[in-house]
Amino acid sequence: MENASKTLADEYRRLGGRRVAVIDDNIGSSRDWEGDPVEAEKFWKEKIATLSDRERRDVETFLPSLNDEADVSNAE
Repeated sequence: MENASKTLADEYRRLGGRRVAVIDDNIGSSRDWEGDPVEAEKFWKEKIATLSDRERRDVETFLPSLNDEADVSNAE
């Protein structure tokens, strides 16, 4: 069974979205340091930013994690 939050996160990433999840003390958010391609930004604004805080956090948990990226950087 497909999860709606995962589906949204996957489509955002497919469109080139670059946001990463930031999880601090079990509170999630996302950061966009690099900027998104136009289609990904539009998708985020129309489909994800309009969700309730809880639903948006659910989507963000399916984005790559800032901690994952830090682990990759340290391993190189």
